[in-house]
Amino acid sequence: MVFGVNPANWRTYLVTQESLSGESTTAEVVEAAIDGGVDVVQLREKDTDTRRRYELGRELRELTAAADVPLLVNDRVDIAQAIDADGVHLGQSDLPVDVARELLGSEAIIGCSTGTIEEATEAEAAGADYLGVGAIYGTDSKTDVPEEKDGTGLEIVSEIADAVSIPVVGIGGVTAANAAPVREAGASGVAVISEITGAEEPAAATRELGAAVSAEVGNDE
Repeated sequence: MVFGVNPANWRTYLVTQESLSGESTTAEVVEAAIDGGVDVVQLREKDTDTRRRYELGRELRELTAAADVPLLVNDRVDIAQAIDADGVHLGQSDLPVDVARELLGSEAIIGCSTGTIEEATEAEAAGADYLGVGAIYGTDSKTDVPEEKDGTGLEIVSEIADAVSIPVVGIGGVTAANAAPVREAGASGVAVISEITGAEEPAAATRELGAAVSAEVGNDE
C-alpha cells in the first residue's frame, strides 16, 4: 500500500479498459502511463470476469507499488482486499462508502462517483476521500452514459466543488485539449480512459494531459 497519499494532489488519473487499448495489454498501458507520470491508476475492466480482474490486479499492484503510484479498484472491495490495493472507487449502486470504510480501514482511499450535490455531500459525510464527477463532455467508454447527461458537466463540477471540502476529479470525454476548463471549474484533476488507453503512445499522452492540467494549476497560484 502506498502511504501518505493525498488525492488533492492528483492531476492525472488513469481508468483501465483493455478493450480500448488496441494491441496493447492493460499492464503495458499502465506501465507506459507510469513512465508518463500518471498520479493514480484505477483497475476497471468491467467486461472481464472476477478471476481475470484479480489476476490483472496482482500484476498492476506490482507495477504501481514499485513506482509508488496508488492503485484503486472499481466497485470491488473484495478484489481490492485480495490484491492489497490502496482503495476502491464506488458508484451509486455499489457498497455504501461507510461500509467500504469499515471493511478496508482508515488508511484506504475511497472515492465515489457523484452527479448531484446531494450525492456529493452524502459521500463526503460517509467518509469518501475524493469524488468522481461526470460525464463532463460525454463518453464512449460507458454505454450507460448519454452524450449530454442532465446535472453533470462543467457546471455541476463547479457546484459540487463549492459544496464539499474533499477533492473532485472530473471524468468523461476529457482530453488534453479540453482539460483546462475542468480544472478551472474546481476539479483538482481529471480521470481518463480513452485519452491514455487508446493512445498510440500512452506515456506521451499522459505527459501531455498532465501538462495541460498542471498549467492551469500553475496559473491559479
